Amino acid sequence: MVTTDDAELTAALEAETIAVVGCSATPGKAAHGVPKYLQEHGYRIVPVNPTTDEVLGEPAYDSLSDVEETVDLVDVFRPSAEVSSIVDETLDREDVDTVWLQLGIRDGEAGERVTDSGRRFIQDKCLKVEHQRLA
Repeated sequence: MVTTDDAELTAALEAETIAVVGCSATPGKAAHGVPKYLQEHGYRIVPVNPTTDEVLGEPAYDSLSDVEETVDLVDVFRPSAEVSSIVDETLDREDVDTVWLQLGIRDGEAGERVTDSGRRFIQDKCLKVEHQRLA
């Protein structure tokens, strides 16, 4: 089941380390601005982008499976068609509590797999907007 309840969204915002899949090094893009905002508000950002070495002063990883540090939340800035494979990588990890798909990104089947594993799944919501609204 997709998380829509404010209490569950607030619980997701208690994450400390956020892996941002599709994090952009290009200022002006949402995939850059949202992680920058989150970093400025105390979150540890782990960029996942195979086309760059660094984003927001942090080393970028080629894939979620390459990230060795503990991740609490995976924030996805990739097309809906790529969500299933990102969820596969997420479900291989024991540390991730929440998968968050940004505005316009949806995948109900992947969401069922995430929630069936006992984790939160949020789709079609902006992490920055929800942080501003609830934090």
